[in-house]
Amino acid sequence: MASVFNARRARQQHASIAAICGKRDDGGSNPCQAYPYGVYSLRTATPYGYGEDMRRSGAEMRTLTRLTAYGAGLVALFVVSFAVARGVVPEDAGDDWAADTESAHTDGGHGDSEAEGGHDSHAGEDADSASTVASGLSLEQDGYLLSPIDAPTTVDAAGTLSFSITGPDGEPLTAYDTSHDKLLHLIVVRTDGSGFRHVHPTFDGAGTWSIPWRWDRAGSYRLYADFVPTALGDKVALTRTVDVAGPMTIGPRPPEATTVPSDAYTVSVDGSVTAGEESELAFTVTRDGEPVTTLEPYLGAYGHLVALRDGDLAYLHVHPMGEPGDGVTEPGPEIEFMVEPPTAGRYWLYLDFQVDGTVHTAAFAITADGASGRIT
Repeated sequence: MASVFNARRARQQHASIAAICGKRDDGGSNPCQAYPYGVYSLRTATPYGYGEDMRRSGAEMRTLTRLTAYGAGLVALFVVSFAVARGVVPEDAGDDWAADTESAHTDGGHGDSEAEGGHDSHAGEDADSASTVASGLSLEQDGYLLSPIDAPTTVDAAGTLSFSITGPDGEPLTAYDTSHDKLLHLIVVRTDGSGFRHVHPTFDGAGTWSIPWRWDRAGSYRLYADFVPTALGDKVALTRTVDVAGPMTIGPRPPEATTVPSDAYTVSVDGSVTAGEESELAFTVTRDGEPVTTLEPYLGAYGHLVALRDGDLAYLHVHPMGEPGDGVTEPGPEIEFMVEPPTAGRYWLYLDFQVDGTVHTAAFAITADGASGRIT
């Protein structure tokens, strides 16, 4: 009975539709769709134009629904991410980063006074010492590129360490200005702060620097080439990493102390360091409890200070206030520096000084706080 009733109802509906369609002769839009054998169906207006069949594909509608939901999800994700970022990242973080980056490329790790006043003289060294923007974080700066380092790859293997530097034109760099009595300073240190060396390779005049070399401990080492290209006239500090194979041993790291031994000498440091501000550090050299007043000029000064930021090993190369023969600076026992840590955090300090023709190194670890950091 149900099938008979359904068939009868279908015939009635079709007859009604046919009657409507058969009367549409006024020239207007015909809402009817004719099919073979006298079958009709009504069409309906849709967003896609009048005349779409009421039997529109359900798959298309489901696709639109999914796309709409996906778009709404992206908007919600963006809003949530923006809100979290505003709560976590300081408002001035972008400004600080931009200022530090601009200063690093402009100053090359030191101030402009040295470039303008000549690199052989320490006149105006105070300004040079105060400008200690972090550098030495890249193998390229201002178009100058440090080549891969050719050196022994295992402990105790005698060999040669060599490298070259290319200029902005892609050619080997051959024109250097003298900076603190040398054309180039090479700083080498293991990434844990041990094994510090400050040396001066030989230049062959054609672009290659080299020096006899032997590694005494395995590990990963950072090498810094510090130089002044004649064409640029400013300091450039480039870095590379060298891995040395062999049994790993723990090396002497810079201690967190204000007094340290250095061969037969004792060196103490006093002062405060504040991130982003000029800070004065005073190192005092003694031997057997007596002040050492016979420091000798080394690279045109009574001392040289290298600072590395713990973590990324950003590089600061600082020279002391005053110079030998200026009528003011004494040859010990104190050596004073002006430094400006670019950020708060821990720094490794390596002081080089010379007595009786021998260079000695004293290493310290200090902490610079954001507001005022006393040496610890």
